[in-house]
Amino acid sequence: MITNPFGSIINLADSSYSRFDGETLKSVHTHMEMSTRLCLIHDQFRSTVLSPYFPCAGAKTAFHQNTYRFALYPELTSESTTVLLCNDLFNFIKEQKEMDTNYSTFVACFEGPLPIDEDHFENLLWKQLQSVHDLDSKFHEWNSGVSSNINDHNFSFSFAGEAFFVVGMHPASSRQARKFLYPCLVFNSHEQFNELKRIKKYQHLQKVIRRNEMKLQGNVNPNLRDFGEESEAKQYSGKYNGPEWMCPFLSKSQDRHV
Repeated sequence: MITNPFGSIINLADSSYSRFDGETLKSVHTHMEMSTRLCLIHDQFRSTVLSPYFPCAGAKTAFHQNTYRFALYPELTSESTTVLLCNDLFNFIKEQKEMDTNYSTFVACFEGPLPIDEDHFENLLWKQLQSVHDLDSKFHEWNSGVSSNINDHNFSFSFAGEAFFVVGMHPASSRQARKFLYPCLVFNSHEQFNELKRIKKYQHLQKVIRRNEMKLQGNVNPNLRDFGEESEAKQYSGKYNGPEWMCPFLSKSQDRHV
């Protein structure tokens, strides 16, 4: 069994990493009762995803199957949050390998700070991902199947050797599909996308999502690209970023071009 390198530097009682069993939200690794606030925010997020108007069909499937994990943290970008997030994301990776599904996701939600606009959220998102990477780089190499160069068309965020596509959500988003009452980072495994492509389901899923977003917003997010066409980093925050955009993220890993 692979040991969680972050587990020894946190108090497990501080982790809200939880699963929904179809009726209630339960702690994955302890017998603690989940707080009322955690359950309320989880229920609000679940209702958002399962709304008939929410466009992401993949997320809907994960929530219908209950193959997702949820956690709530006090403050986005704080040192204590970073350690807890690393611990929980590592545990999600271990659990995900045992889930018999191509639709699983980890939702990290934060009570604050509430972004005042899209630029503010984007800065918070990349500051948090930088902090997670800085800590993770002490234990793991970048995933060898993706680039660590933020400008590379094959870039993907890496944690514990696994590649992730990160979806940011927050109350100040101009995209209805990215709006939520609190800032959130949703971690989706690239391996799932690769498997969906292998079994020829990815393109259909992509068409459904874009059709649903057209109905919801009237247009498709101009940042959306097919994977491999342009750096996916532009898509993480949900804000439109033109060709002049500079991402404030720097990998500590030696870049790999695959």
